[in-house]
Formats: sequence, C-alpha cells, structure tokens
Amino acid sequence: MAATAVRYLRSVGAATTAGTAPVDPLPRPDLRAVADDERLPVDPAEFRRVLGHFASGVTIVTAHDPDDAEGPAGFACQSFASLSLDPPLVTFMVARTSTTWPRIARAGAFCVNILGADQGALCRSFAVSGADKFAGVAYEAAPATGSPLLDSVPAWIDCRIQAVHTGGDHLIVVGRVEALGAADGDGPLLFHRGVFGRFGPLGG
Repeated sequence: MAATAVRYLRSVGAATTAGTAPVDPLPRPDLRAVADDERLPVDPAEFRRVLGHFASGVTIVTAHDPDDAEGPAGFACQSFASLSLDPPLVTFMVARTSTTWPRIARAGAFCVNILGADQGALCRSFAVSGADKFAGVAYEAAPATGSPLLDSVPAWIDCRIQAVHTGGDHLIVVGRVEALGAADGDGPLLFHRGVFGRFGPLGG
C-alpha cells in the first residue's frame, strides 16, 4: 500500500503511560446471564428499529494467530470507536456468542480495517458465519502485529488487546494502537436502518 501514510504510535518515556502493560485477554472474564431486573423494558425488535436510525461506519476486524490451524480470523463490525488519545486506544464490541472472537483473543492483537463506500460486498463476505471469509481476499501483514491488513481499505488501525470487559450480551474490547494509516480515496461505507450507503454533501 504505497499510497498509505504509516504512522507508528509509541509512548516510550511518556509519563502518562509509563509502566502500562496490556491486559492478558485470556482467560475471558466471567460471563453472567442477564438478571431479571436488567431485561429490556421494550420489545427487542423495537430496540433494533430505533437504534438503527444511528448511522455508523463499517469495519472488518482481523487477526492472525500463527498457531491457529484455521488461518486468519475476521468479522464485520459496526460497533467500533476511538476511545482515548493518550494513551491511544480504540474499542469495538463483539457478541459473546461469536465464534471468531476467541480466535482474535488468542492472537492478542487485531487490525481494524475501515471500509470504503464501494466495499459493501467485502463487508457481506465477512458477515457470513462458517464461510472461508478470506477466500479471494488480498491482504498483507499489518506492520506492528502481523494481523491481516486488507488491500484497498481507505484506513486501518493496528492494535494489541489492552482489556476486555463484559457488556450485557456483548464483550467490550479495548485495543492499544501500535500503528495506523490512511490513503486518499472515496468516502466511507455507512450502515443505516439495515442498508449500506455513502456520505454525500449537504444540500445548499
């Protein structure tokens, strides 16, 4: 990715981060069932419908554990966000039932591939459970962790797992940013009310 500007983030000597070490993501934290007094007071379908009005970007989170006989792992993820500038942290959420997450946790690192407006088909291929998601997908090793960095994505963030927290039926994964980059290109792939879209200028 010759057009990609690579910027390594190292905090050696920074007083605010001195002595900080990544938290071992395994074993996973104890998971508990949702208590009766925590159950949703509205219909789950209505919850999904209303929250679907919040447009989000779309990413593919990838990882590679050399000891994983299945090869690289990855899944499509909307619930991604920046978390902290100092130290540089990002976060994503993954369902507790995910079969991909344990493979990412074992790798101890991941790369967030931010998708462009024309990469809806790529997103769909990584949203399918049980398929060979990397079949026909070109990628290279991300510079800090070796996680799959997918070709032609407009931006990427290479991370090591810092912490994992429980959040209802999901896990909240915090990653420490080790490297990142972006390239000029089309706008982002957006997801809104169950369909993909793209960013456009506001009307005058």
